[in-house]
Amino acid sequence: MAPADITPDLTPRFSIDCSKPLPDAGAGMRAFAAKRNTDSAPGFMAIEVHRHVPPRAGAIQSGVSIEGVLMPVAYGIAPGPNGQPACFVITAAPPGPSVGASLRPWHETALFERVLRPCAMALEQLRTNRLTHRGIRPDNVFQRDRLQPVVLGASWAAPAAMHQPAVFEPPYSAMCLPAGKGEGSIADDVYSLGVLLLTLALGRMPLAGLDDATVLRRKLELGCYAALTENERVPGAIAELVRGMLATDPAHRPAPALLLDLQAARGRRVASRFTRRAQHPLIIGGNKIWDARTAAYELAMQPQQANQELLGGNLVRWLRRDLADADLAARMAEVIAAREQERGDPGRIDAAARMRGVSLLDPLAPVCWGGIAFWPDGLGSALAATKGGNPAEAKLLEDAIASEATAEWACMRPERCDPAPLQLQARRHRSICQMRTMGGGPLRLAYALNPLLPCCSPILANDWVAQLGDLVPALERAAAARPAEVLIDAEIAAFMSARAGPRLQQQISALSAAAEEERAVVQARVLASVQARLHSGPMPAVAKWFAEQASSRLAQWRNPERRAQIAEHLEIMAQGGQLAPMVALLEDPFARDQDAREAAAASRALARLDAELARMGVGSEEAKVLARRIGQEVAAGASIAVLVFMLLSAALG
Repeated sequence: MAPADITPDLTPRFSIDCSKPLPDAGAGMRAFAAKRNTDSAPGFMAIEVHRHVPPRAGAIQSGVSIEGVLMPVAYGIAPGPNGQPACFVITAAPPGPSVGASLRPWHETALFERVLRPCAMALEQLRTNRLTHRGIRPDNVFQRDRLQPVVLGASWAAPAAMHQPAVFEPPYSAMCLPAGKGEGSIADDVYSLGVLLLTLALGRMPLAGLDDATVLRRKLELGCYAALTENERVPGAIAELVRGMLATDPAHRPAPALLLDLQAARGRRVASRFTRRAQHPLIIGGNKIWDARTAAYELAMQPQQANQELLGGNLVRWLRRDLADADLAARMAEVIAAREQERGDPGRIDAAARMRGVSLLDPLAPVCWGGIAFWPDGLGSALAATKGGNPAEAKLLEDAIASEATAEWACMRPERCDPAPLQLQARRHRSICQMRTMGGGPLRLAYALNPLLPCCSPILANDWVAQLGDLVPALERAAAARPAEVLIDAEIAAFMSARAGPRLQQQISALSAAAEEERAVVQARVLASVQARLHSGPMPAVAKWFAEQASSRLAQWRNPERRAQIAEHLEIMAQGGQLAPMVALLEDPFARDQDAREAAAASRALARLDAELARMGVGSEEAKVLARRIGQEVAAGASIAVLVFMLLSAALG
């Protein structure tokens, strides 16, 4: 698929049959049968994208085709199961059932020839294109029949590894928020492939029946291979191969190309790091901890309970006495001492101290903040996922951004990443989040980090608007269906800022400072700029809305005749649907200046007439009646000559 194939409308190219779901084919997402319209070729499927869970833009926009992987063929919008616009990733349909549909023990030869070799070749191609799969598990690997090589399923319609069980993920990924695992590396796919080989060799799922947290703790305590093969009889050839693929450190796992040479892969010896075990356990939240990596996990996931152990000194004493690691204990003591010197929000200070402590105890750990974990490149998708309704997670992510947590995390592990780019990135993210005007803040950051995330405004609930060009027609439909006082809310403003860039930001920011009577004009000015920039065509429903909402601005015109004329012209111009001329008419500086001059002249004339009436001694009751008549004529913009004539008539009886 070429990047140009990403178009808003899929219907000219593909037909999606939502009455034919493919329940086991979508890698955790809803999938439906589809066919290509140009040649009516069947054999495609459409995977529905969730509104608050962005798809993987890198893979979708790559345009590559890889043998042995259900890669994206097209991406766009079509009617969904409920008839409303929905977004779909189009891929080839699976060639047959998944290997997990009926698990059975596989023979070594079949594992090597029909699973390992084709998967390793596919992973090598993904690596060459700087992509990862992150969805290798039995229910997402398909086979036409037992004599054919397997095919890796699709994993593009949701963030990377979002639907992966903890069994198939290394601990440093499994502990993250589902949408915050990041793209990872091809070594993570090698790990998942190793678990798949083990599952098929045994004919059953390892650690079946255990929840993800228990699986993760067992992996940390025993090591991944030992945890997954405990009390299991694994064939020798498989055991040698899988042991290397499940190495704790991703740098120690074999590359996909090496897996193509079985002799080299089997003979490869992994220098596993010795795991120091304590003489006595550390207790956090009722869990017994025997090693540093498990301590890091509990420190990350149980912040309140772990805070007492960290700040109270129990963790440092345990590291020094029971784990016998004086160097690690001294470095942890430095973290605590540095925390005592910091000033600011106590919650953020404690969270930063725990994050530093986690990075010391486990250099492989992700960013851990306030009980959640994420990888820096998974921050955007994690932030977007909170739009579905998780304010607690959203607040923690915003605190991490405000504290530039990813920059400090990177500085704690310079041997594993380059801190400089992450520091610049963290500073940029914080500056966006600190923008308090409309079009800024965390809302804008979520759209900026997710180029395919649709606008989540309730105003656009019946549309799928992921690009700026989709916004104008969607707002036109919204204005026609249910007119409202506001057409640009906070979500739409943030979306526009992220998609349009800085040129529109100043106008969008003006929405925050606009008085209530000015709000409609400011919104129309922003929409007029978008309409002109995109050449998006007429917007009669939006223009009609603006004409109706412009009454407060019309009231500022002093001349009632001119006010009526402008209102009439606005109604006529609304039929053409062009906003810029309507805004220009309402804000015409020359006409407004003339209106102000006429009003000032009328006021001065009225003052002179009042003085003249007083000088002539006209009776008070007659003066009041005359003043009312004169005032009406002045307000109507009558000429001074008419007023003088009325004055003379009154004076001469």
